[in-house]
Amino acid sequence: MAISVISRVEVLGCHKLTDRDRSFFEAFFAVLEILPITDGVLDRAIALRQARKMSLGDAIIAATALVFGRELKTHNLRDFSGIPDLLASDPLAAI
Repeated sequence: MAISVISRVEVLGCHKLTDRDRSFFEAFFAVLEILPITDGVLDRAIALRQARKMSLGDAIIAATALVFGRELKTHNLRDFSGIPDLLASDPLAAI
């Protein structure tokens, strides 16, 4: 399992995060591979934003999954629908 560096920033940077939640996520992220923002990720994120309206964070997250050949796991499938070649699923859908 891996995580985009941007997802790490989004989760840990949430102003509503409790100390307990922060500790949980820091421990969780410590065992994951952190995928960097490479030139390839930047180029793909730019192309995504040119093709459709999406936030910078979502564009980088989607581009990271595409460039590194990973499936995107998100509870927010709507923001990532319709992106060509992006495999995305909701890990909470079965709960």
